[in-house]
Amino acid sequence: MVDYVRKRVAVIGGGIAGLAAAVRLRDLTPATTDIIVYEQSGVLGGKLRTGELGGLPVERGAESFLTSAPDGGESAAVALARHLGLDLVHPARVPAALAVGGHLAPIPAGTLMGVPADPGAVAGIARATAHDADEGRPLLAEGADVAVGDLVRARYGDQIVDRLVDPLLGGVYAGRADRLSLEVTAPQLARAARVEHTLGAAVRAVQRAKAPTGRPVFSAVRGGMSRLVSAAATASGARISLGLPVRDIARTAHGWRLLLGAAASAPSAGPAARSGTAPMPQTDDVDAVIIAVPARPASRLLAGISAAAAEAVGVLDYASVALVGLALPPGTPLPALSGFLVPPSEGTLVKAATFFTQKWPHLTPRRPGFSTPGAGSNRTPESGPVIVRASLGRAGEQERLQFDDEVLLERARRELGELLGDELPPPAAAWVQRWGGGLPQYAPGHRDRVASARAALPPGLALAGAAFDGVGIPACIASGEKAAEDVSKSLEEA
Repeated sequence: MVDYVRKRVAVIGGGIAGLAAAVRLRDLTPATTDIIVYEQSGVLGGKLRTGELGGLPVERGAESFLTSAPDGGESAAVALARHLGLDLVHPARVPAALAVGGHLAPIPAGTLMGVPADPGAVAGIARATAHDADEGRPLLAEGADVAVGDLVRARYGDQIVDRLVDPLLGGVYAGRADRLSLEVTAPQLARAARVEHTLGAAVRAVQRAKAPTGRPVFSAVRGGMSRLVSAAATASGARISLGLPVRDIARTAHGWRLLLGAAASAPSAGPAARSGTAPMPQTDDVDAVIIAVPARPASRLLAGISAAAAEAVGVLDYASVALVGLALPPGTPLPALSGFLVPPSEGTLVKAATFFTQKWPHLTPRRPGFSTPGAGSNRTPESGPVIVRASLGRAGEQERLQFDDEVLLERARRELGELLGDELPPPAAAWVQRWGGGLPQYAPGHRDRVASARAALPPGLALAGAAFDGVGIPACIASGEKAAEDVSKSLEEA
């Protein structure tokens, strides 16, 4: 425990990584510790945001998280939810599909992020055109990293990447396999590739190492992800500062000084600036800082502390996406699926769709005596809306999203109908949620760049979040908790 009374810690960024850091700090430090969360927007939670559509709670960001951690234990998200006293729900056991060549095909079982152990098992969707030969050495040298697409194309050919790996990776990262790091997006496969001589053997090694847990694969918070956000903010006991950006951080003799407020105005910006009466910037002195913001603002904050760290962090690129929510009339028929993914080769703006009220049956109001449709049925409950959520846009496609909401809504409805083979009716209600620059694109070598950035930072300053340790709610939470542990240790040693 920290011995000094009234220590102060600033967490810059109020997304789930920053809030998880604040909760962990509260658990590790004395009750007298001041924790301040600075979020420059007007709302906490980052890309966790529960909206309303057709009278139902529908996520405007991440809708679920992995239940298990890579080691077989429960994930950091499940652990935090339980710590906060939140109930979890799980999706229905309904399959998902791929939209390939104008029809929906079930996503093949037994792949690892779309990479099969035996390409012959997925021949109905994609055929291998390369030979996965044993060349007498591991696929990947120790410490090396490659793009997922480079490895799989060399071993299985183009179709496996274009029709399987790209849509599955795209569903998580909105990126392309040829540009995404194997080490970050498939770390277990990367480790196996440093031992095994063929890709098939590497996939089988990962699959053998996965002990069955008996848990559902995915979980969500009952009532919506915004409940996780508000519960974490409350449990942290932190002072929440909204709408006040942190412009700069600098070392002091005893800690850190934060410069707060909007960027300085130019001399000609207005009468107050010209008369010399512009508001003075605010400052806050703290003993430690956790930076939990995207890469570019993090790089700006680090520039005055370590140019090397700022440069390593600042190279990360991002993809922009938009989510479209449609509340379709009750009884609208849909395939008996949880949704589908669309390979980039199909040329659509829609890259994925979720049949929300089929995937999350706890949301669907049901008449007495109405039972959940069976696996072969396309019946939907008639007592409530049918909610479909579509994800639009991939890395490098920002210009395809530059239309007003009405155009995107109609484009999404039209493409969904074409992919399903039947026009969807006009929605009773709808919304568009845009996440500009929302998803990190981890190029090969990302993990080493982040490690070098962290090594260049002095004690009492830590980095957390998707910019550094991976997308996904469990990864962000674990990253925030680790940053809190590092900062707490630095305060004890100060």
